[in-house]
Amino acid sequence: QVQLVESGGGLVPPGGSLRLSCAASGSIFSINSMGWYRQAPGKQRELVAAITRGTNTNYADSVKGRFTISRDNAKNTVYLQMNSLKPEDTAVYYCNAAVKSGWGSKYYNYWGQGTQVTVSS
Repeated sequence: QVQLVESGGGLVPPGGSLRLSCAASGSIFSINSMGWYRQAPGKQRELVAAITRGTNTNYADSVKGRFTISRDNAKNTVYLQMNSLKPEDTAVYYCNAAVKSGWGSKYYNYWGQGTQVTVSS
């Protein structure tokens, strides 16, 4: 079993910054891609940013230039630095990771429980 635990959400005024962290633990042999998704009320969950094990990154157009995703493979942790936050960034942010639990197993997707980010004055 694999667990993803997010931290770092909260309330921040427009223009502010937050840093989200997500640590993976449990039965982990290898982690391929890691990423952050978000879901605002009444909307579908959407990709915010993703990073491969080789540190190639992909961002939603709406966050390019403001958000930065990074990872520490030794700690099985992914981060999301969010700057110049806007009210439309308000959502529950979910961590995602593709994890292999053994040498011969497949990669499976796991999700964190979500952390609330609210951008408001």
